[in-house]
Amino acid sequence: PEHATEAIALMCCADEAMYVAKASRSPARAYNPERKQFREDHLSLLGQLKKAVEGDQLMLYYQPKVSLLTGEVHEAEALIRWQHPQRGFVPPVEFIPFAEQTGYIRELTQWVIQRGCRDAATLLAQGRPIRISVNIATRDLLDLHLTDYVSRCLEKSHLPPEYLCLEITESGMMEESELVMDNLQQLRRIGVSLAIDDYGTGYSSLAYVRRLPVSELKIDRSFVVGVAD
Repeated sequence: PEHATEAIALMCCADEAMYVAKASRSPARAYNPERKQFREDHLSLLGQLKKAVEGDQLMLYYQPKVSLLTGEVHEAEALIRWQHPQRGFVPPVEFIPFAEQTGYIRELTQWVIQRGCRDAATLLAQGRPIRISVNIATRDLLDLHLTDYVSRCLEKSHLPPEYLCLEITESGMMEESELVMDNLQQLRRIGVSLAIDDYGTGYSSLAYVRRLPVSELKIDRSFVVGVAD
């Protein structure tokens, strides 16, 4: 009763506690009433995401991947940013997790893929061939129409598929493996590169990784943060 007096409200509290437990990798968490305002603020933000996509409030920043051998840049990772007309800059950590929870992450992913293909095509036309990497969520890998959408974006922007790379977290590779594997195989067949992001934080073995049609492993920062020392 200290959390809610109606069944629906109580389920909402339990649902939020579940996400907090998952994020902290705890077996269970009790609902924290102090998070109510926090949740309402973020749900309000989430409700404005559709307007952000349609109103061109989103933008992509590109983090270059520099070759340690030559110092040249032939790849870059696309990072989504949101410039809200009233709130100003909204960090991804404040809207991406909620988009994943509500299912709106699919629309965000499609926007990033479309814009990334367009920007890569523009750079290629300028004589600057840069392969763009785009992060996709686990939910995206369960989308039966993912490959078709990627193909349409490549065709519309006249971008050769070798200039697009999709990055998937290691944990995402492990869920619903048959459907995920089928989608990955289809993406590779159309010529798109695939990478495993945050590798080393999950439980996949190297034997399992050999079965995946990926061309790149991105070692999690926790393993390399002290490499210079």
